[in-house]
Amino acid sequence: MSVIVLTAGHSATDPGAVAADFTEAEIALELRDLTAELLRSMGHVVIEDGADGDNLPLRYAISLIGQGAIAVELHLNASDNPSAHGVEAISLPPHRAVARQLAQRVASALRTRVRGDSGWIDQSQSARGRLGYVNGGGVILETFFLTNPTERERYLANPRAVAQAIADVLDEVAT
Repeated sequence: MSVIVLTAGHSATDPGAVAADFTEAEIALELRDLTAELLRSMGHVVIEDGADGDNLPLRYAISLIGQGAIAVELHLNASDNPSAHGVEAISLPPHRAVARQLAQRVASALRTRVRGDSGWIDQSQSARGRLGYVNGGGVILETFFLTNPTERERYLANPRAVAQAIADVLDEVAT
């Protein structure tokens, strides 16, 4: 049994990306809750950034990182190009292997590709710049492109498959 920190990107006050009447925050929250449920059924202790259905602001999520063997924040990508697709995880180099595993398993569940270096984006190479969650030792998983109708529909058709892919990786690396 391990302690895993699992947080949802954005919050009630910051919806993140918006596409087709969905917000990044609501989907990340749903995915966090599903994944946490699966991890608990595997025997892990899961620390979340809010109770089920509640997503607290980023500053709270960052404060949790050190409490777990691994910390992952769930996000969705967005682009002006609706055909942009794929999965990536952003981390510091020590978390490269788990970032790659997360991206590859989610990509398999969604039948899409991995982006970056086999699914890993080194924060120093990211256009996003320095990210507080990553600097704190966490991994940011960009699970799919909300703005890509195909990826969005694949997720919506089976969110539990994506949650299972994430839970399986975290179960493997945290034990």
